[in-house]
Amino acid sequence: MGEFFKQKRIGDILVEKGDLTSDQQMYAADRQKNSSSRFGEICVQDGLVTEEAVTRALADQFGMEYVDLSGFKMDETILNALIPDSIYRYHFVPLELRDDALVVAIADPTDVVKLDELEMFLNQPLVMKLATESLIEQVLKRGEGTSRVLKEVSEDFMLQLVTETDKGEEVLSVEKISTDTSPIIKLVNSTVLDALNKRASDIHIETAQEGVIIKYRVDGVLYKATDPIDNHFQGPIISRLKVMSELDISERRIPQDGRFKVRINGKSIDFRVSIMPSAFGEDAVIRILDKESIASDLKGLTLDTLGMAQREIKRFRKMIREPYGMVLVTGPTGSGKTTTLYAALTEIHTGEEKIVTIEDPVEYLLRGIVQIPVNEKKGLTFARGLRSILRHDPDKIMVGEIRDPETAQIAVQSALTGHLVFTTVHANNAFDVLGRFIHMGIDPYNFVSCLNCVMAQRLVRKICTKCKYPVSVSDEALRESGIDPDQCRNVTFYDAKGCDDCNHTGYRGRAAIVELLDLNDDIRELIISKAPTAQLKRAASEAGTIFLRESAVEKVLAGETTLREINRVTFVE
Repeated sequence: MGEFFKQKRIGDILVEKGDLTSDQQMYAADRQKNSSSRFGEICVQDGLVTEEAVTRALADQFGMEYVDLSGFKMDETILNALIPDSIYRYHFVPLELRDDALVVAIADPTDVVKLDELEMFLNQPLVMKLATESLIEQVLKRGEGTSRVLKEVSEDFMLQLVTETDKGEEVLSVEKISTDTSPIIKLVNSTVLDALNKRASDIHIETAQEGVIIKYRVDGVLYKATDPIDNHFQGPIISRLKVMSELDISERRIPQDGRFKVRINGKSIDFRVSIMPSAFGEDAVIRILDKESIASDLKGLTLDTLGMAQREIKRFRKMIREPYGMVLVTGPTGSGKTTTLYAALTEIHTGEEKIVTIEDPVEYLLRGIVQIPVNEKKGLTFARGLRSILRHDPDKIMVGEIRDPETAQIAVQSALTGHLVFTTVHANNAFDVLGRFIHMGIDPYNFVSCLNCVMAQRLVRKICTKCKYPVSVSDEALRESGIDPDQCRNVTFYDAKGCDDCNHTGYRGRAAIVELLDLNDDIRELIISKAPTAQLKRAASEAGTIFLRESAVEKVLAGETTLREINRVTFVE
């Protein structure tokens, strides 16, 4: 009888399954003697076995069933039957609600006290299954929980509002949301958390006739986060944002701008808040500046990571390695101009040259590069800063944006006197830029002699690889999009259904499409002689320029994006 209760050791199970050798088992057992970690943890830490193998072995050891949670989505009806924060507090995933019991996935079957406590807390019998810690974490993080708290909060608004007087850092976490007293604080906090989980860049809080609508901008496109919330909560929501941003709560008639900082899971995230009076009250837009995650993305930032066509990267690399001149990037707000310039600076930065930038504001910090923020209030404008930079003995200069004739004049002068100047300007395509500078009163001869290249840029959303599927496109639709049907008989076009991975949008991430105008002598002559744009375009095309629309069509033909997306971003010429 004693034999029956004797439990096999996890090491023996792993060896039996062929996941571990006897030598590795002895090595891990030796390591365990001097460590507080468990045998399985040590094996995973040292890369001897995978987390899944250890969890499967644990399932064998305890006679439990193993479940693979990859791609699992929690069932809304089960969630509604549970106490909202229980899944976070006890770290489990509800799988199925039977008549007699609730089936849950847990990671640690040895923590008997916690499991008993969970059974008592939920007040129903549990059927336990095992899943890996990291996949449980992933399912919980996917935002069902936070959007659930959001939904619950908007239903639960009849609680008394608590006025907030504290200032300073706000600490947000899922645990804090569930215990916080005021539903308004709960709503704002969980909105911020939910937006971060969904990779949003902005949160829009808009007041309309039907109520307050919260939207997120993900990959450059807005979508609704919740159903409309009753209008008489608009005041408290905006007031809460004003308190967090240290703005004047009593002023409701003029726009206000502020910022706040949040610490989440040990990292700081900056938020910029803009509040604007509208017909139904005040609206707010919160820009999320997750500098740490951007910095980690920027570690490997090169032109290759931007998704540009290899052919254009080759041409652009040649321009940014010139000893002097001007490299201009153009496009609307949010088209990734600054990121492209940062990628260019990161590539050419060897430590042998002084690189100075002036930006409004400094968006992300680059190692080894001097970055100066514009401060209009104190009189540090682009023009004034640029003058000072030139006395700072730079080799390469980046000017965040050319907005006025004075900055344009100094930038052109710097490029003519032996500096390599990187800058951006707002224009729709590479040819409009030339007109912009000449309208600013810049001498055309000076301008074209200093200009190395002009690059117009847009961002297109990449189709989600998890849920994309082939579609057939009619010849008529292709012709409307400016594509010759005969040239793409063998091309597969794709669309996407939308899945958890892409927040049901069908797209995940963005890639740059570019129009790179290389200024050769013929094009310089045409610009100085004020030739019409059509003639300029012909000359540019002969010199190897691929226009924005052609660049976008290439992305569709390569199966990276959809026809619908490129028609949103560029138009048929």
